[in-house]
Amino acid sequence: MRISLKPLHEQVIVITGASSGIGLATASLAVEHGARVVLVARNEVTLADIERDLNASDRVLHVMADVGQREQLERVASETITRFGGFDTWINNAGSSVWGRFDEVSDEDHQQVMQTNFWGTHYGSSIAVRHLRDKGGALINVGSVESANALPFHSSYSASKHAIKAMTDVLRVELQKSRTPVSVTLVRPSSTDTQFMDHSKNYLPSAPVFPPPVYAPEVVARAILHAAEHPQRDVYIGNAKLLSKLAQNAPRLADWVNRTFVYDAIQSGRPDRHPRGALYAGDVGAAGDGKTSGDYPGRVLTRSLYARATQHPVATTAAVAVGAAALVALLGRRGR
Repeated sequence: MRISLKPLHEQVIVITGASSGIGLATASLAVEHGARVVLVARNEVTLADIERDLNASDRVLHVMADVGQREQLERVASETITRFGGFDTWINNAGSSVWGRFDEVSDEDHQQVMQTNFWGTHYGSSIAVRHLRDKGGALINVGSVESANALPFHSSYSASKHAIKAMTDVLRVELQKSRTPVSVTLVRPSSTDTQFMDHSKNYLPSAPVFPPPVYAPEVVARAILHAAEHPQRDVYIGNAKLLSKLAQNAPRLADWVNRTFVYDAIQSGRPDRHPRGALYAGDVGAAGDGKTSGDYPGRVLTRSLYARATQHPVATTAAVAVGAAALVALLGRRGR
């Protein structure tokens, strides 16, 4: 069954976790392309500021909601239908995190991460598919490189992203079997420069930092919106495919890499400005919102060659061919 998706300028797109990072970058880019966008997050003050700053007249709606509460996401869908008549793409991007040894993190904190990440994605997927089942559209779930390759000190987050992958895969197969015209995509970013670390609760003695390479949130946003127009099963950003294959095909080697290199690299040695993060509703806004990028101290990459090659194979092949031709010509001149 061939699924046909609308161009972005004809779409209504719901984005959870839209108050910062990947969600905000995706919302900004979608508005630039003419889409109508619904911003969803727990920080209503920041959402209102973003809606104003996007300056998109009546094409943007913000709805404050905690994705871990189904009734609040039902309200997002209801308000979207009232305002725009429905939606065409639903992006489950909202997420929370806690860093610390498995046995030092409280059960309550582990549970909260699962409630936001897994159950928030579960609720959003259920609501989106119910709306899109007859009209068609796209469901895009944001997983992670940790959907396959778990990181030290990140047990509940990695578990939630594994669970999101499993749920997304099952849902995709069931919809395909019933010939439901909904594209189901799992996006798997690798390290991304957002406010993620500031928003994470932290048990470690110093601020955590993602291992390089680190990508700009706009790289992920472009990949997400490409999948909103062109059905795609999985979207890998940066080295996410390599690390996923390593974990699947050489698990002992992946363990050794995590134990030998990643374990120490995650611990930056710098003081953590926001150790409480924004895991719970009472801490929302305390660590800051409203920015796409974070404060990663190293180089931030603005392109993912792997993502571009898989999403734009014709253009990539042409570029490689042109580059090869130029190289041959240059070598030919040097040989004269």
